Amino acid sequence: MLIPNASAPSSRFAEEDEEAPDTGSVKTSRQVDKHYFDSRIVMITGEINHTLAERVCVNLYALAQASNDPITVIISSPGGHVESGDMIHDTIKFIRPRVRVLGSGWVASAGALIYIAADKKDRYILPNTRFLLHAPSGGVGGKVTDIGIQAREMLLMKDRLNKLFSEATGQSIKKIEKDTDRDFWLSGAEAIDYGLATHMITSMTELK
Repeated sequence: MLIPNASAPSSRFAEEDEEAPDTGSVKTSRQVDKHYFDSRIVMITGEINHTLAERVCVNLYALAQASNDPITVIISSPGGHVESGDMIHDTIKFIRPRVRVLGSGWVASAGALIYIAADKKDRYILPNTRFLLHAPSGGVGGKVTDIGIQAREMLLMKDRLNKLFSEATGQSIKKIEKDTDRDFWLSGAEAIDYGLATHMITSMTELK
């Protein structure tokens, strides 16, 4: 019969120790979540997809239910799925509280679509923010009839986005179409001149 070494914990207890939750980390995480919610800030980073869109919209509706105080949406994104961007864009316009957007890093493609959901006076950028606008793109394949349908839908989407950016910037639809025919990069200052952004700020206290 083997007698376990009394100085060493049994494997069962060692496993329990490994699986025990770190209550300090959980408490800290909850505190961060509470401060984040109380700040009325929503972060949009990375690829725009349906998972991110659901999370962002849930946050927006929850904050709208909590109070009518302004919400700040911070965007740093390479873009992604247009319809997921549409979902966030429409939610920003749909809810009652005023929504301010703050561009940081880069605001590209579907990220820019979300950015222009805010009223022009509520569009802010940090000094090193860049924008990328371009026409929607995607693979077209399948049966000949399907290719025709997909191509038509792409053109309709392009026309719709051109109209949205024209209304948001004050540029003509023809100019938007010409500029976004290829990748169209803008610095922060250029975005302000173009009518895309309005305020360049360096401190949270400058958000009005």
